[in-house]
Amino acid sequence: MTTLTAQTVRPPFWGVDEQLKSFGRWLLIWVVLANAGFAVLWFSGAPPRHMDIVYTGVLGLIVMRASFWIRYAAFAGALIYSTLRFIGGLFNLDISSLLYSLKFFAEIKPSNSYDYIAAAIAIVMVLGIGWRLLKRNIHFSRPLLIAGAGGLFFTLAGVDLWMGKDMRGHYFRAAPAGATFDSATNGSGFVARADGQRHLILIVVEAMGLPQNNPEMSRLMFAPLLQDKAVQAKFDFSRGSAPYYNSTTAGEIRELCGRWGDYYDLVDRKDENCIPAKLAAKGYETLAMHSFTPNFFAREKWYPNVGFQKMAFKSDMVAEGSEKCGGVFPGACDRDIPRQISARLKSAEKPTFLYWLTLNSHLPVPAGLNLNVDNCERVSPLLKSDYPQICRQFAIYDDIFTALASEISAADFPEADILIVGDHMPPYFDRHHRTQFNPAKVPWLYLKHKPTVQGASN
Repeated sequence: MTTLTAQTVRPPFWGVDEQLKSFGRWLLIWVVLANAGFAVLWFSGAPPRHMDIVYTGVLGLIVMRASFWIRYAAFAGALIYSTLRFIGGLFNLDISSLLYSLKFFAEIKPSNSYDYIAAAIAIVMVLGIGWRLLKRNIHFSRPLLIAGAGGLFFTLAGVDLWMGKDMRGHYFRAAPAGATFDSATNGSGFVARADGQRHLILIVVEAMGLPQNNPEMSRLMFAPLLQDKAVQAKFDFSRGSAPYYNSTTAGEIRELCGRWGDYYDLVDRKDENCIPAKLAAKGYETLAMHSFTPNFFAREKWYPNVGFQKMAFKSDMVAEGSEKCGGVFPGACDRDIPRQISARLKSAEKPTFLYWLTLNSHLPVPAGLNLNVDNCERVSPLLKSDYPQICRQFAIYDDIFTALASEISAADFPEADILIVGDHMPPYFDRHHRTQFNPAKVPWLYLKHKPTVQGASN
């Protein structure tokens, strides 16, 4: 009979139990905590992030034996990277474009949006919880547990991919190689009217997307212009849509320079193929207007490089009588700018190409802050009931187009053709609002001045 001694007794299963505890803590941090804030948005809609889930999980396995500071730096870095990728997805920016844009962060006021405030609080809370949990042991070495960890974060990535299956094409829209080019300036025949007999006005409206399967929104788009009898008497209308990629500055390059791309390479070089440069060479005066600050996205540098001889920004517009409107991007009130456009063209001594990039409809559109959106049911009770965020945005469109209609229908408004186009679809994060817009196209409206009695030829 064998006598059992202290040396021959098998150890209790405390080693396995400790491994399981560490495995559970690891899952709580790198799978649950790192992804829970994004996962709650599955049911409202959000950019896909299945690869971010995988990258975060793999990183968690790599650093689980490292010191606390390395583990926490890795966790915080993964969370911040995922957040930036998420924001980039909403606004159709890749991570490099978004990081490039961060240097302009001081120009905006995210504190004017409850959405951004709530997101910032959530991120701080997650970082705080991670700080506490990562001080505990999360190392496990059993191959079965490592395989289980990988299986769980790959499964979560698969769930994320499946949850966003109906929203493919709505996010991360960058122009693929060889993408067929089109634009409103190209498709409308707008530039061909530059014969020196009339002014040309190009208006790019911030976050104005093409309604999709929503009759009420389709009815309201451009309505103040289309339904104004005096505007109808002076202009022929044509409408269409144009493809878009990326965000606002890419939309500007699309319409101004006739190509896919962005402004980065224009900060330090000229492009004589852009519309303003071509029209300046034909004797047109070229003027760019934007209701925000000149240094945001370096517009004071690249606008001259595409051919603009003169520029007017927020401070100029306020000095000329515009009210100030708030929001995440506080600037001049867009509803006041048509009056200033009218005054500039009436005093112009030569034919003018006037470009205006609007501002106030940039998402999110908050209540209050002099934006005149609190009673958006004046535009559509149906939108107010079913799509309150879209309702506020359409209230801004309505104010812009109503003011524009009032100016251009006046008897003393000089002869001009006017092209209005959106830059990109509104980047709503929730599926309910986002799916009301075509994910690939923006609308345009061309107002072609009718021949006068003395008669411009066409």
